[in-house]
Amino acid sequence: MKQSQKPYAGTQAVLRALYLLKTFRDDRPSWSLAELSKELKLNKTTVYRLLTALESEGLVRRQLDAENYALGPEMVTLGARAMRSYSLRDACRAELKTLAEISHETATLEILSGRDVLILDEIRGSHLLGSVPSVGTRWPAFATSTGKAMLAHLPEDQVSIILKGSLHQYTPKTITDPARLRKEFEETRRRGYAIADEVLELGFRAVGAALFQHDGEVAGAISLGGPVVRFQAERMSEFGKRISAVAKRISTRLGYETRL
Repeated sequence: MKQSQKPYAGTQAVLRALYLLKTFRDDRPSWSLAELSKELKLNKTTVYRLLTALESEGLVRRQLDAENYALGPEMVTLGARAMRSYSLRDACRAELKTLAEISHETATLEILSGRDVLILDEIRGSHLLGSVPSVGTRWPAFATSTGKAMLAHLPEDQVSIILKGSLHQYTPKTITDPARLRKEFEETRRRGYAIADEVLELGFRAVGAALFQHDGEVAGAISLGGPVVRFQAERMSEFGKRISAVAKRISTRLGYETRL
């Protein structure tokens, strides 16, 4: 008689802990012990033990009322690590290489980090004169092509936070008026790509387009940039259309269905 395969010791507890963590959702960010017990169909003692273990590792936390639980700060840390190893970089790498090879300019992949953009990947152009290696560096979102591309598609409350307060005047061409920036965002949505024309550094131009994940949320942005001497104004449209088309392909690869 064939014996049924038994799960490894401890598997049940691990699965229960995972099910518990997945119970926290955007539409239900906090639960009481009794509610979790009912939702998971487990007795309160078992759920309390799971919560205690998860709380000790910072994966869940008690809220101020001490009755409800929510996801803890360690989940943010784990999520950030997951994002850094996320397939976004893999989905973009080949496209960035092609962009850099065709244009001979520098192509980058960037994500939003607070009020800044963070460069996750970069393929440098073939010209000797170009941008210095900058993976891991941050730049103000409002003054970059990638930042503008992402801001153009973010909810208004997020945009307001990023544009709140004083915006630094990096060059005479830097736009620091939120109203004017919002006009630029409108134009970016219409055009399909954003432009940064010497707004961060004199002599440097770039175009950027937003990337979207499967749920329609902004995943990041890609850019193509170089010195004015090669990145002439008349080529901005050419580069912009190219970066927009590549962004659409990457977004499709990420599961996003392009709206017609």
